[in-house]
Amino acid sequence: MTQQSLDWPGLMRLGLGLLGLGPDQFWAMTPVELRRALEGAGHLPIGGRPIGRSTLEALMEAYPDEKE
Repeated sequence: MTQQSLDWPGLMRLGLGLLGLGPDQFWAMTPVELRRALEGAGHLPIGGRPIGRSTLEALMEAYPDEKE
């Protein structure tokens, strides 16, 4: 497993500058919470990785369309 370092200066610019968070608010957030805040503010596209075919098929089986 490889560990990626976070771009703390870049994250601080986004959180403190773009979102206008205070330092206490910024440092209390997790990176995931910061990403969601940026998505909610319209600064990042909402969403994650696309699901694969096997996941789609499992969801379709678990939640079939109702027939009228």
